[in-house]
Amino acid sequence: MDELPAGAAFGSLVHGVLELTDPQAPDLAVEIAGHVADQRDQWGVDVAADVLAEGLLPMQFTPMGPIVDDLRLVDIGRRDRLCELDFEFPMAGGDRGNEGPTIRLADFADVLDRHLPSDDPLVTYAAQLRQPGLGDQVLRGYLSGSIDVVLRVPDAGGHRYVVVDYKTNRLGERDRPLTAWDYRRAAMAEAMMHSHYPLQALLYSVVLHRFLRWRLPDYEPERHLGGVLYLFVRGMCGPETPSYDGDVAGAFSWRPPAAMIEELSDLLDGRVR
Repeated sequence: MDELPAGAAFGSLVHGVLELTDPQAPDLAVEIAGHVADQRDQWGVDVAADVLAEGLLPMQFTPMGPIVDDLRLVDIGRRDRLCELDFEFPMAGGDRGNEGPTIRLADFADVLDRHLPSDDPLVTYAAQLRQPGLGDQVLRGYLSGSIDVVLRVPDAGGHRYVVVDYKTNRLGERDRPLTAWDYRRAAMAEAMMHSHYPLQALLYSVVLHRFLRWRLPDYEPERHLGGVLYLFVRGMCGPETPSYDGDVAGAFSWRPPAAMIEELSDLLDGRVR
């Protein structure tokens, strides 16, 4: 995907294609190309359908690492996917003005400090949330959005559920061709924190927690919350994608402690511990 376009419109095109693609279609290249042809005019991206389809094909066959037992996207059919999970929920009182407690982003940092072990790849993100101008941001009103896809994967006779977000970011140096090394775990973690993707991942995890709490009669956060996968599609090179420090290039996996997600959910409800 080194020569393919970049930017928000291209990212939206890729998201649209991946949302609609049946990963277990008889001819996956034709399946992807058809969706590219349908979607590209909507997003105004000048790219040949077969070229983008060829670029997106390897990611479908790339092992996604230990968080999903090295399953690939082609191993997870549509019945085990919930695409574009829309959400909206009130924060700390919603529209009730100043009636609720004052919750700030720095309070998120306190929760991360209490729960993340020192060797967590995103442990330093708490310090970013405390930066002036960010940490004092008050959480009020309603939060809305959409999760790219939630995957249901096998787990000890049952299932666990994993939040997935697709990223088309170009990492590495701009004056040389991309390599899998540009998407090693450390480089992805740096890119995650630079763009505040950990905050996005935590909010998505709260959404999944609340959704499963509502829909699964036997819901247990420790068992069912499977973590998050940020798939940097340009770094996913197919079955032979190399691993660095135990993680497959392009597939950033993070499993924040379930207790931390529960506490963040309570915090967003205005219940301060």
